[in-house]
Amino acid sequence: MAVLSFIAFTALVAIISYYATKNTNEKSSDGYFLGGRSLTAGVIAGSLLLTNLSTEQIVGLNGQSYSEGILVMAWETLAAIAMVVTAIFLLPRYLKGGLTTIPQFLETRFDSGTKGLVSGLFLTGYAVILLPTILYSGALGISTMFDLPSILGVDLWTSIWICVWGIGLIGSVYAIFGGLKAVAVSDTINAIGLLVGGLLIPIFGLIAIGNGSMLEGIEVLTSQHPEKFNSIGGPDATVPFATIFTGMMLVQLFYWGTNQQIIQRALAAKNLQEGQKGLLLAAFIKILGPIIVVLPGIIAWHMFGGGLEKADQAYPMLVNKVLPASMLGFFVAVMFGAILSSFNSVLNSSVTLYGVDIYNQYINRDATEAEMVKQGKRFGIILAIISMVIAPFLFKAQGGLFGYLQEVNGCYSIPILTIIVVGYLTKRVPAIAAKIAMFLGVVLYSISQFVLKPSLASNAVMEAKTSGIEDEAILASIEVAAYPHFLHVMAILFVFNVIIMLIIGRLYPRSTDFVLPYTKQVDITPYKYVRQVGIAVCIIVVAIYVYFA
Repeated sequence: MAVLSFIAFTALVAIISYYATKNTNEKSSDGYFLGGRSLTAGVIAGSLLLTNLSTEQIVGLNGQSYSEGILVMAWETLAAIAMVVTAIFLLPRYLKGGLTTIPQFLETRFDSGTKGLVSGLFLTGYAVILLPTILYSGALGISTMFDLPSILGVDLWTSIWICVWGIGLIGSVYAIFGGLKAVAVSDTINAIGLLVGGLLIPIFGLIAIGNGSMLEGIEVLTSQHPEKFNSIGGPDATVPFATIFTGMMLVQLFYWGTNQQIIQRALAAKNLQEGQKGLLLAAFIKILGPIIVVLPGIIAWHMFGGGLEKADQAYPMLVNKVLPASMLGFFVAVMFGAILSSFNSVLNSSVTLYGVDIYNQYINRDATEAEMVKQGKRFGIILAIISMVIAPFLFKAQGGLFGYLQEVNGCYSIPILTIIVVGYLTKRVPAIAAKIAMFLGVVLYSISQFVLKPSLASNAVMEAKTSGIEDEAILASIEVAAYPHFLHVMAILFVFNVIIMLIIGRLYPRSTDFVLPYTKQVDITPYKYVRQVGIAVCIIVVAIYVYFA
């Protein structure tokens, strides 16, 4: 029965996506890469949320809340503020310029070399970091939740390989051969299922610990584990409260405002009003995100204590324990859809970046739109295979998935955000400043996190052991305190690179002021209540923090 319900729901999504997109002209760049610039607010919001909410988010963030509690909700709630900023400040400029990719703006603002470098950074980050992490986290979640090693008669390592290639091949069909509209439509359908299924897990979990009463379950959690409901956290937290005012907001602005994988949905809006309404609707729903990606981890802590080998096992183990057997197939299908959504969204964005920004710029300047789409699809196949080969080897990695992903992403996220912000807010900063800022951003962050941090942390732990300290918890605290948090490092480097760009702009300015062109691809009349709704979202976020402080 479980298998049949899984197949039925998955097939339903595929059939609806096919009929919704069969009349879209996939041979034009707008048709394939941006769904014919036809997406409405509901589709944009659903696609944004499901592209973001996948197993690396559900499994990884619940793993962090299992260890640390509600303070990790910063990754969810602050996203709402970033979406408000994107809706009010960035999206009008993107649509005015008729952009298909974010690097296209950088070509207009700086030069083609800057565009090529940023596209290369995006593609490298997607291929080496993001796509493999999505595939691995999905494979680990499905294998653990539904005990596939026992069902298939193989070990966990083999099960992960099987799941990675199954997810990768199906996701590639959606992303490479269906284009953005197929991705967005399937996202919207799966988003409904994920919201329903995702809410059921904490509900069943609270009922289980409350002896049949959800309200009693909430009382048990809050009374027995009050430390898990502190939004401020302690000095050893993976998300110290101070980071909210430094690198956390920068990461959120990059992800929701400049990351091609995400913003491509808003770029495909039929007009600015629909794009802004889609972002604001997603922001409201995102505020409720901790119910799905934080609360289950705290419930798992109550049920399993500190007995799990890895924190990332918390969510899959909870699903196994509280979900009725009759709903297993539906939840498998929902999780499978969430994994596919993130994978095919990133892959579709990679195809877009390659076809528009690399192939047409450096390989064949005379390429037709059909040729760009064709070559983009070929590149997508290669990228998918590379990511499917890399993904299983993350099984050997140590530490939590979500923290690993956020830290490593800093190699390219902050340099890109820096030059986009300076590009929009200044008129005379030249292209050489953007190139220098990108180089310094990547190199300095890499040295900081992968050379200096391990070295100083190791020395601090060795000194502590030499002085007679053996307690593992104390040693872990010493290791954390030995070097600034990576979000603080991001903020420091962001400010440093902005200053460098402004100095270069003062010494070697452009000969003319930059003026953002208006291509008239879509109507850019703003949603008349965008500021009021945006302010309301920000007030709600602040109120949540005050309540749990």
